[in-house]
Amino acid sequence: MSYFTWKEAGLTSDCASLEAMASRFEEAASLMRRMAQQGFELNTQGREQQITHRDSDVFESWGFINEEPAFRQLTLMNDATKGSPAH
Repeated sequence: MSYFTWKEAGLTSDCASLEAMASRFEEAASLMRRMAQQGFELNTQGREQQITHRDSDVFESWGFINEEPAFRQLTLMNDATKGSPAH
């Protein structure tokens, strides 16, 4: 399953006013609602929050980088490439 880790690192740290902070939160809330409507989910893994989607094509269409381990992302190679060197 495709996922990335949500890390809040100062969503409003560059805001100069309460209005700017409110706008930033509203923009983030709108984005999260659209993501939820498209099938994204929030899952907790230990102390991390991961935003996931079961369809890797939808995940990638949003421009997200999949943090799933490489061995889980690999697809089978077709017979024509099996004889080629791995390096």
